[in-house]
Amino acid sequence: MSRVLVARLDSVGDVLLAGPAARAVANGRRADGGSPNDVVVLCGPQGESAARLLPEVSDVFAWDSPWITNPAPPVTGQRVDSLVGFVRNSRITEAVILTSYHQSPLPLALLLRLAGVERITGASTDYAGSLLDVRLRPGEDFPEDQPEAVRALGIACAAGFRLREGDDGKLMVKDPPDVRNLVGEEPYVVVHPGASVPARAWPPLHHAAAVELLEGAGHRVVVTGGPGETELTATVAGPSGIDLGGLTDLQSLAGVLARAEAVVTGNTGPAHLAAAVGTPVVSLFSPVVPAVRWAPYGVPLELLGDQNAPCRLSRARICPVPGHPCLGSVSPEQVVDAVARLISGVSSLNTRRKVRRR
Repeated sequence: MSRVLVARLDSVGDVLLAGPAARAVANGRRADGGSPNDVVVLCGPQGESAARLLPEVSDVFAWDSPWITNPAPPVTGQRVDSLVGFVRNSRITEAVILTSYHQSPLPLALLLRLAGVERITGASTDYAGSLLDVRLRPGEDFPEDQPEAVRALGIACAAGFRLREGDDGKLMVKDPPDVRNLVGEEPYVVVHPGASVPARAWPPLHHAAAVELLEGAGHRVVVTGGPGETELTATVAGPSGIDLGGLTDLQSLAGVLARAEAVVTGNTGPAHLAAAVGTPVVSLFSPVVPAVRWAPYGVPLELLGDQNAPCRLSRARICPVPGHPCLGSVSPEQVVDAVARLISGVSSLNTRRKVRRR
């Protein structure tokens, strides 16, 4: 059994989107009779919790990359040696480097070569020389306007790996835990108001108004958020929403999302976690990155937000347009209507699938 590195040097959502590619690598090559592989996921520190939720992953190594992380850590011999030493000592002979359209696999490929990795696959617009054994040319060998999960799976397939028969290539996580002690037995809608960067956040008072309207429409509402978002979740939950701010880690959040009828969130990690547990998503999506690539994949979806706003494709972390019109223009009433469509099964985007957990 070979040990193959699957690299996605990013955070929670990016790593979850790499899951289908990791499963393909674990399944092995058809030419080798489908002999399975040990998969080692290399990710950023913020993505480690997500990597540990992926099925068919044997090991995880978190490394803070100087060319991916923002703000960037310094480049030091100690930092480089920690990665090279891990790879060398882990008997890894092959690597599949997964990147987005604005990232290069070449810095990591160089370090992996120094660590003794014999075969490396990646997608690069730049000449790769001897750094890549299998090089895909974005925009030539595959279209860039496709979901990130499909892009990543395509890179794994170019390396010769294939999903096992019956695997539909959607997002998955290991079995979410039972969280009824947190959310109770009755149906509910999740509202996750936080976002990784301000440009992707719907205003807090809009969230709070949506929670009131959802409750007025007869829904129980659960508000989720991380340890640093407790003030935000308390504001959004109000006096009658269930405030779970700071009370869940990523695994228990998966359990909360899996039991929900629908999830309201921005373009952030929990949107992809909801997709991984098969829950419909109302996506408050700022067009600073393209929705065709980054919208929740493979579940019923209501995409809200002006996708042609002036901030379109800017990759801005702070909104560059006064008034944040791409999301500020979305009303709480529109969110409630979108939730109703998803729960009734009339959403036109994607087809609901049964929750699949491993």
